[in-house]
Amino acid sequence: VQLVESGGGLVQAGGSLRLSCVASGITFSRYAMAWYRQAPGKQRELVASITSGGGSTNYVDSVKGRFTISRDNAKNTVYLQMNSLKPEDTAVYYCNARHIQFSSIEYWGQGTQVTVSS
Repeated sequence: VQLVESGGGLVQAGGSLRLSCVASGITFSRYAMAWYRQAPGKQRELVASITSGGGSTNYVDSVKGRFTISRDNAKNTVYLQMNSLKPEDTAVYYCNARHIQFSSIEYWGQGTQVTVSS
């Protein structure tokens, strides 16, 4: 099983980035997907999640209205569109897959760095 994130980088405050996570080795449509982030010295936090069919999403309050999570089950890919980025969004962003029936079955990507300069 592999979850491979891409799309991170350095951007100025107010800018945008689009993260992608491509999954292999799993039946993608049987997994809820999520993006987490971890800033230096802080705990990992859930940023956004999406159900297996894409019909429902959830966001942490700090990114509501700025970030959008989506998925393409035909491409085994989940996205995180990040707009109006702020320096406090700086973190390593991780992709997570959790089985919809057996929640103890979950996988993580290696992470992608997002740095927002002021």
